[in-house]
Amino acid sequence: MLRITDARTGEPVDAAPARRGLTRVEAHTQGFDPANLRVLLVADLLVRALELGGTPVWALLTGERQRAELRAAGEALGARPFEDGRDAGTGLGEAQVLHVAGEGTETPEGPCLAVAPVHWEAPGPPDATDPAVLRLTLLAHPRRASVTVGTAALDEARDTLGRWRRAVADWASRPSRPVPDPVRAGLRTAWEDDLDTAGVLRVLRAVETDPDLPDGARFETFAYADRLLGLDLTRDLGSPA
Repeated sequence: MLRITDARTGEPVDAAPARRGLTRVEAHTQGFDPANLRVLLVADLLVRALELGGTPVWALLTGERQRAELRAAGEALGARPFEDGRDAGTGLGEAQVLHVAGEGTETPEGPCLAVAPVHWEAPGPPDATDPAVLRLTLLAHPRRASVTVGTAALDEARDTLGRWRRAVADWASRPSRPVPDPVRAGLRTAWEDDLDTAGVLRVLRAVETDPDLPDGARFETFAYADRLLGLDLTRDLGSPA
């Protein structure tokens, strides 16, 4: 069961309603900058995690400033489409409403995931950076920890992403094997604990180097985890070596 820490109370709450029903996820943004782009990314992760658990989701984007720029950057970053929150009306009888917002942002009633700021030190603006590399850079940190995005962090993410995509393409040519139960449990334990994507990445690094795992199981593990991470790790399947 996915649990998140409510910024209002500091206590963990169930992200999925007790009765299986529609959950509304609202991303509250205040313009287009790295911090608000991270808010949209965390909202996207929340939507993905809920859907993986079988919860139907209605995703909305609120905020009046630079919405078009934020939507375009979010789409490039791999975020799912979010409907316009201004047209939400009274809702669709959803069982629960969850909010995602930057630290200190006021939101309507309901559990809220607070997202720590991003300090941009890389040359050039965020939209000049490879979106998948930026996504991995942000995923490497818990959402409640501030992130400094500089050249070194982006280079490390770029190297990791390239290595993983090449490895996944290679593993795909081996006989398929299921995701080992302990590995699957480790992945779900991580992302169901307040969207701990850093924990998910640690599991993948262990799978990458475990000498006892068949390559087919590595492939299925990375493909499974990417349903949450959204890094397009299978992009190079079928490409020339």
